[in-house]
Amino acid sequence: MKISIIGAGAIGSAIARKLAQNGIQATIANSRGPESLKALTDELGPNITAVSLQEATQADLVFVAANWNRLSSALKDAGSWQGRILVDANNAVEVPSYQAVDLGGRASSEVVADWAAGARVVKAFNHLLARVLDSDPQVNGGHRVLFLAGEDADAKKTVSDLITRLGFAPVDLGGFNESRLVQFPGGPLAILNLVKYD
Repeated sequence: MKISIIGAGAIGSAIARKLAQNGIQATIANSRGPESLKALTDELGPNITAVSLQEATQADLVFVAANWNRLSSALKDAGSWQGRILVDANNAVEVPSYQAVDLGGRASSEVVADWAAGARVVKAFNHLLARVLDSDPQVNGGHRVLFLAGEDADAKKTVSDLITRLGFAPVDLGGFNESRLVQFPGGPLAILNLVKYD
């Protein structure tokens, strides 16, 4: 399975770091081009390679962690997603004010799914602060929780398995309606740093 990350800010870099630490190969892209990511890829080693935005959208599983105001154009420019998995690691907020974007009562992943024609969207990797996501997922004998939600059971299973491989504990909340629980700001599970014990 080919994995890519769109967005190299705090969340995208944390995801890339976790993949690299677990020996998982992936590509990463941003709006400024592969050359701008040299320092990050040098830090992360041979498992993470910088590519163009267009190339990143063609992976089997694509993490999207970009500012909300840039998201629609990045996803629409990709054309049809043809059933590939899109992991929505975004929050519908204005930067730098962090005020919630008015989505007319819709869950943010529903909007993302509209922008990414044909993608199997799974909401995940968005509810923790970047520094927490970047820290050790194993805590005091337990595993840090990562919530996920979406309408496609097979896509959720793939993302859940990857979450486990990265050392976290996946917790499936349900569909897009339940993904509101982890939307920041306002979701009751947003920013909660929980540990699951077996």
